[in-house]
Amino acid sequence: GRPWRPDGPAALCSSPAAVLAEVIKAFGVPENAQRMEEARDNACNDMGKMLQFLLPVATQIQQDVIKAYGFTNDGEGVLKFARLIKSYESQDPEIASMSGKLKAMFLPPMTLPPHGAGTSGAATS
Repeated sequence: GRPWRPDGPAALCSSPAAVLAEVIKAFGVPENAQRMEEARDNACNDMGKMLQFLLPVATQIQQDVIKAYGFTNDGEGVLKFARLIKSYESQDPEIASMSGKLKAMFLPPMTLPPHGAGTSGAATS
């Protein structure tokens, strides 16, 4: 398709999947992977500490990517992005799959809320 201009979150309507892919790629950058690794070490699998150490790093990494797409460069922007992705998850299996991959990067697997049970079947297809 034609390239879409990052002129605000509306621009995302063309391709939230592309932004999500960029965010996932950002987590794979060595320096970011290193930061996540350190945060994980600091948290030592303690749920409370995970949120304390990992989330700010994960938020920062996401912010750096999505600000180029018209989101505000703060926690609010990340929340808006998360909400937007969530709204696409039900319509687009690719986005749902990438979103799961992204969450797995900074949330320990055991914390998945049970109300996401509807998606467990989709993962196997």
